Amino acid sequence: MPSAPRHRIESVDLLKGLVMVLMALDHTRDYFYQTGTFYDITNPATASIPLYTTRWITHFCAPTFSFLAGVSAYMMGIKKTKSELSDFLFKRGFWLILMELTVISFAWYFNIRFNNIDLAVIWVLGASMVFLAGFVHLPANAILIISCALIFGHNLFDDVHFDGNVLWSVIHESNSFKLSENLTLNVVYPLVPWIGVMALGYYFGRFYDIAIPPKKRSLLFNRIGTVAIFSFALIRFSNWYGDPVPWTTFQTTIQTIMSFLNVNKYPPSLLYLLITLSGAFFFLANSESWKGKIVAFFCVFGRVPFFYYILHLYVIRIFAMIMAEFTGYGWQIMVQNNFDIELHGFGFSLPVVYLIWIGIVMLLYPICRWFDTYKRNHKENWWLSYL
Repeated sequence: MPSAPRHRIESVDLLKGLVMVLMALDHTRDYFYQTGTFYDITNPATASIPLYTTRWITHFCAPTFSFLAGVSAYMMGIKKTKSELSDFLFKRGFWLILMELTVISFAWYFNIRFNNIDLAVIWVLGASMVFLAGFVHLPANAILIISCALIFGHNLFDDVHFDGNVLWSVIHESNSFKLSENLTLNVVYPLVPWIGVMALGYYFGRFYDIAIPPKKRSLLFNRIGTVAIFSFALIRFSNWYGDPVPWTTFQTTIQTIMSFLNVNKYPPSLLYLLITLSGAFFFLANSESWKGKIVAFFCVFGRVPFFYYILHLYVIRIFAMIMAEFTGYGWQIMVQNNFDIELHGFGFSLPVVYLIWIGIVMLLYPICRWFDTYKRNHKENWWLSYL
C-alpha cells in the first residue's frame, strides 16, 4: 500500500502557484491590452516579440495545472479508499462544471442575460475529474496506457469533422454553436486530450510515495522532460504529425522560430502538450529543495488555486470597468455579448499591462494567505475541499 510523504510536497504547491500567477498575466492582457484592431497575437507574421512571448509563456498554465490536479488527486487518495476518492472526484468534478456555467461565466462576460455557455478550462478540469473518478479503479499501467493514447493519438482525428455536431466538438474539436437567437455554446476546451493529461498526473503521483527517494524521482522526471523536449523538436521539425498547423520559414530567423513554437492550444495538440509538460517535469525534478520567502509567496496561491481563480477574474474585470470609465470609454464596454473580446480601442501599452498584473497579484496575496490559513486551521469543514 502506498505511503503518504511525511510533509506536504511544496514543489507541487509552488508550481501550482507559479502557473496561477502566470495565468493572471494572460487574463490581465485580455482586458487591458486589447485594442480596436484585433489580430492573432501569436501569428509570426504580425506579432511583436514581447506580445508573442507574453502569450506563449502562459501556454504552460492549463496543462501544468491539469497534470498537477491529477498528482494531487493521487496524494489525496493515499488517505482514502478508492471508493471515497472516486466519490469525491465525481462530486467535485460536477461542482466545477456548475461553477463554470454560473459564477465563472458571469465573471467573463458581466452579462446578466448569460448569452454564452462556455465550456472552458474549469469545465474541462471538472469533466476530467469525473472521468478520473472511474480511472482510479483501474490498474496503474492501464491508466498510463489510456492517458498516453489520448495525448499521443488524438491528432489522428484532426481531419475528421462533423459539421454542426455538438457531441464531436465536446469530445475533440473547438467550435461555437448557435443554440438560439440569444444563446451560443462555445466549446473552448474539448475533453480530449485533457482527460488524459489529468490521468497522467494521477499516474505520476505515485512517484511521491515515501518509499521513493527524492533523488530517484528527480532523475526520472528529468529524463522524462528531456525525452519530451527532444520528441517535440523531432516531431515538429518533420511537420508530419502532432499539430494541425505546420511551421513555415519566414524572412527573419526570429519569425521562423516563432512559427516553430506556435503550437495549437484549442484543442491542445500533442506538440503543445510535449513542450508544456516537459517544463512541468523539469520544474518538479529540480525544485523540491527550494525554500525561502519567494517560494512561500507562490505556495500560498498554489494551496488555494480555485479560490484565487474566481477572485482574480472578478478583480480584473471590476478594475477594467473602473479604468474604462475613468478613461472615457465607459464601463459598459466591459459587458460582453460575444465570445470575442471587443473593447473598442480601450487599452494600455504592454509594460503598463505588466504593472497592472503585478498590482493585482499583490492585492490578492493577503486575501489568499488568509484563506489558506483558514483552510489549514479548519480541516473539519468538508466544504472547504471544494474551494
